[in-house]
Amino acid sequence: MKYFLLAAAAILPAWSPAQAQNERDIRVRVGLGAQLTPDFIGADSTQVGPLFDFETARGTNTFKAKTPYNSSGIGLVSSSGFSVGPAFHIQGSRKNSDVGAPVGKVLTTFEAGGFIQYDASPSIRFRADLLKGIGGHKGLVGSVGADKIWRNGDKWVVTLGPRVRFSDARYQRAYFGVTSAASLATGLPVYRPSGGLLAAGLASGLSYRLNTRWGLFGYARAERLVGDAAKSPIVREFGSKNQLSGGIGLNYTFTVHRK
Repeated sequence: MKYFLLAAAAILPAWSPAQAQNERDIRVRVGLGAQLTPDFIGADSTQVGPLFDFETARGTNTFKAKTPYNSSGIGLVSSSGFSVGPAFHIQGSRKNSDVGAPVGKVLTTFEAGGFIQYDASPSIRFRADLLKGIGGHKGLVGSVGADKIWRNGDKWVVTLGPRVRFSDARYQRAYFGVTSAASLATGLPVYRPSGGLLAAGLASGLSYRLNTRWGLFGYARAERLVGDAAKSPIVREFGSKNQLSGGIGLNYTFTVHRK
């Protein structure tokens, strides 16, 4: 994504910041900001990372309301309010030094899978995704959620809705399990969690247009670990059930004119 933003910035002068003039024009919005996220799932500390924004709209149509999820998706098939396509996410690594105890490291994981979304109306949206870890935790993780959307065209958009996340046993054991070796090294009891519910919470998104070119975007998310994840000795001794994240950034809108 960062390479796309650099490329867009390099050729930006070739495009116009003016409003779309016909329905063939494409309006593009790119943004960059910063976000605070937990150091790892179950952590009680946070880290700072980049936050990206990329959206397109045809002609004078409004940009589609973005709702914050853990994965990013690309809708390849859309019909009757349904959208289906690939989804992906990068889960950062967890080192023993992040936890403060030798509980075992988890390498950076690229998660790939798919999503399905249903826009029941302009103000109600449902979405579910399922991803498989490639490397790292190697498990399955997914989420389901719904959003209420309030908007005034592209001037401002606010979204709010519940989220539930679930995972298989391999995912939970990577982050929340305590092996015999880790138990000997830390004094924690051996713990072998099963799959099931992982977390539940709320997420909210915001975009606000400052003028025809510039705008603000951001999100906030509050989750609480549940089930076997919440019972993990790692979480109880070195982390937190409450997982908070959020970010804010600045975006720029320009138009690609098509004849």
